[in-house]
Amino acid sequence: MVVRSLGGAALALALLLSCPLFFDRGALNDIWNLAFAVVLASSWNLLGGFAGQISIGYSAFIGIGAYTTVLLALRGVDPYATLPLAAAAGALFSLIVGLPTFRLRGPYFTIATIGVSEAVRVFAAGVSFTGGSSGLRMPAGSFDFGRNYTAMVLLAVVVVALSAIIRASPLGRAIFAIRQDIDAAEALGVDATKYKLGIHALSAALVSVAGSLFAINFQYISPGSVFDFRLSLSIVLMPIVGGLGTVAGPVLGALLFGYLQIKLLASPALRDSYLFLYGGMLIAVMLFEPKGLLGLFHRLRRAAWRSVSRPVPDAG
Repeated sequence: MVVRSLGGAALALALLLSCPLFFDRGALNDIWNLAFAVVLASSWNLLGGFAGQISIGYSAFIGIGAYTTVLLALRGVDPYATLPLAAAAGALFSLIVGLPTFRLRGPYFTIATIGVSEAVRVFAAGVSFTGGSSGLRMPAGSFDFGRNYTAMVLLAVVVVALSAIIRASPLGRAIFAIRQDIDAAEALGVDATKYKLGIHALSAALVSVAGSLFAINFQYISPGSVFDFRLSLSIVLMPIVGGLGTVAGPVLGALLFGYLQIKLLASPALRDSYLFLYGGMLIAVMLFEPKGLLGLFHRLRRAAWRSVSRPVPDAG
């Protein structure tokens, strides 16, 4: 399983890195946005899908990564050298948030994550070193799209491969046990708090790196752009629509959401309608296919297999 995942990751990376040879800048921008969505969805799925801890505050980690990179770049640090520091900042903040909030369960934990995310946004908008509500710009000369494209597609492939490896590992079995029944898992010796803090830190670190690359790519950030509550909602909806708790599901959801957002933003009349569309998709999934697009695919495949393998009645 691990060897197959690594082989698929290597093939996907080779294909994505060869895209600049065949596509123009507009198409590469679209691929960058799709890869960004894949990173966010698959990283959140480590906590929300595998461990069953539904957080609606992940835009906080995007913002932490983005501000870490911009603030250090303005002091002369190479933007790409800030990526490990952004990951460390995101992981540290996840531990600070996780220690009290993981004492809560169910909707209480979810509500707490919303409060934390909004508190971070208000703080960033109210202090001077972040530029306040006006935001900050990256220093001149720090933009190199080819370098940023390579970093983002590499991050997307690494996150998906890491998800597959974790799912097949003892760590994956432990966090899935927490998702199924946390009391039973703890009775069997699983330290639920330790595992939740660990997977939350890993997930937050990956999202923070994506936030750094976001800042480098767009060259400008503000509290309204990186701490946006709508962004947190989109991060949650992508794995749910694609298939929560799977490896391929968040990728499918991210590709669908990313493609729709690109098309909607291209039309001024539909630019603000994406949340309505996303809500409709979520309702459809909850009513007709709780396992998401991946579950629908498997159901259709089983139906097709049954129809093919059904014996043909004897004409006589």
